[in-house]
Amino acid sequence: MTGQQDLFRARLDQILDLNNKWIKLAQIIDWNDVRQRFGLPVSAKGGHPPLDARLMIGLLIIKYTDNLSDEALCDRWLENPYYQYFCGMEFFQH
Repeated sequence: MTGQQDLFRARLDQILDLNNKWIKLAQIIDWNDVRQRFGLPVSAKGGHPPLDARLMIGLLIIKYTDNLSDEALCDRWLENPYYQYFCGMEFFQH
C-alpha cells in the first residue's frame, strides 16, 4: 500500500471495520517477507503487467480458508472490500 489519497475515492482502510478478521490477518502477516520469499513478479516481454505477490498469495489464502472455487473466489473478491484490503488494494476495485 502506498498511502496515496484520491480526491474521488475513500481508502479502504478509512471505511472498513478494523476489527474484521481479514484486516487483522493482513496486519499480522509480514507482506515484505512474503514478497522476498516468493520473489518479484516476472513477466515475459509484452503482455499484461505482472501481478503483485501479496495479491497472488492473498488470493490463495482466501481461497483455501473459505473453501472457494476459482470462479467463486473471483466473484467474491469483486464484491468484498475486506478481501480486497487483505490482498493489498488501497481503493475498492470494480
